Amino acid sequence: MLGYTARLWVAALAASTTSVAFAQSTTADSTGGNPQIRLDRGTFIGVRNGSIDRFLGIPFAKPPLGGLRFSLPVAPDRYTGQHNATEFGPACHQQALSFTIPDNLDPQAKAIVENGFGSFPHVSEDCLTVNVYKPSNFPPNSLKKLPVVIWIYGGGFEVGGSSSYDGAVIVQRSIDLGEPIIYVSMNYRCSLEQIYDTAYGFLNGAEVKADGVANLGLQDQREAFRWVQRYIGAFGGDRFRVTIWGQSAGSISVGLQMVANGGNTEGLFHAAFMESGSPISVGDTLKGQKWYDFMVEQLGCVGSDDTLTCLRDTVSAADIDAAQNLTPAVTNRESLNITWVPRVDGKFLRDVPYHAVLEGRIANIPFVSGNTDDEGTLFSLQLGNITTDEDVHAYISSNYFPDATAAEIDDLLELYPDDVTLGSPFDTGNANVIAPQFKRLAAIQGDYLFQAPRRFLLQNRADRQPAWSYLSKRSKSLPDLGSFHTTDLFIIYTPGDLTDNLVHFVNYHNPNSRGDASWPRYTRTNPMLLTLLDGSTPTVLEKDNYRADAMNYMNELLVAYPS
Repeated sequence: MLGYTARLWVAALAASTTSVAFAQSTTADSTGGNPQIRLDRGTFIGVRNGSIDRFLGIPFAKPPLGGLRFSLPVAPDRYTGQHNATEFGPACHQQALSFTIPDNLDPQAKAIVENGFGSFPHVSEDCLTVNVYKPSNFPPNSLKKLPVVIWIYGGGFEVGGSSSYDGAVIVQRSIDLGEPIIYVSMNYRCSLEQIYDTAYGFLNGAEVKADGVANLGLQDQREAFRWVQRYIGAFGGDRFRVTIWGQSAGSISVGLQMVANGGNTEGLFHAAFMESGSPISVGDTLKGQKWYDFMVEQLGCVGSDDTLTCLRDTVSAADIDAAQNLTPAVTNRESLNITWVPRVDGKFLRDVPYHAVLEGRIANIPFVSGNTDDEGTLFSLQLGNITTDEDVHAYISSNYFPDATAAEIDDLLELYPDDVTLGSPFDTGNANVIAPQFKRLAAIQGDYLFQAPRRFLLQNRADRQPAWSYLSKRSKSLPDLGSFHTTDLFIIYTPGDLTDNLVHFVNYHNPNSRGDASWPRYTRTNPMLLTLLDGSTPTVLEKDNYRADAMNYMNELLVAYPS
């Protein structure tokens, strides 16, 4: 969920060996000149660096200000005039995150966590912009059009911004492979405001549902997809070959886009690549009513004839940010019980995503879905005061499955026993016990939001549509964190094997290069994982059958008790 921190964490992981090209700033190539693109009657001036043209900060929707705050995105008017597209647009407003780091955390892991919580220097409600990266030597008017990948960043539906990721890394690798692609990224509303989507993007409650403005972050993403359909041809892109790709909350977003509108893609995308996130089991938007009521109270809208209008018209963005920062974040005790999460609204998300997957109301497109091995370690550091079996029972029951019976929680915990050798970081024996229940909680939480939903999706869909899966065990030697959540970002944004798989997939809807079948399709009878390893043997094939009983039962509970 914390993919936005990757530009800092990967630097710590890479040490002094390999630099990772996350975007910080862009300057024009003095020898290549500034590229230009014509959209409608407007001219956009980008920037050329080597073999890549960048067009940054292009508005794909009207600024969601005033009456458009907490409203569906609206396509911009036709472009006219000249526009500078050499700098990223501002990030959406962000929820402030704080993290309690255990005193006994290994120094290397501690440095990664301490340096991993950055912020965006420039945020605004006017943040709905896209960025396009294209090969500079590929003329837009060519008869051959290039396939397109749309990147959706993570951040727990609380933070994030497209400027943290340099699409030139992906495009350059595609050029080197002789399989050129176009990379698109966008900002979307989070949290409350227009952050990344949380409250602004994922405000829930009866009032929101009645007004038809739930899941604004997902709606922003889809509006950006529509922009791609309208305009990507001007950049030389093929609107009929679009892959959506995300990590963490961005990957969950990809999964939810697959089940949105009853599985109808509207022709906006044709394949999906998911890193650490799949369709999750969330319930009705009314489950978020208490946080809507909290915001109304904090912002002085109690007693208003129309509290949603009050939030739109009479409250400042600064006040919304301040109130939002009083609500739980993924770095707090509530952890992966996310406050500002997409929920079922009956229109865009019509049903519990797990139920939609079971009943086949999902886009019938090729997909890849993978995980890191130790998804839950990062989100369990703050739970050191949970020390006994009774504490774990109470926490899992109240925080994740409040409607389940005590017996059902007992059954779940039997499958995740109090045995540090079975906890996460997995396969590390008696090491990494920074708190009595840390490794157990890390195993449960990682499976709850990441591993179990991936397997659920694959088991129910892989025999019906082309699917592939991977498991990353790289960085396993990192003390206390292991192959933690977001380490796959380092793998894919530092050109290497997984980057190549992505480029192949965008080109062929198959992660193998032409004529290769070393990464086999996933099926129920032969559920093969491409397992990524450190050392001299970088990949092996393994059966996806680890923790089978535990994840099967976890998925039973997720079907029965959406969050």
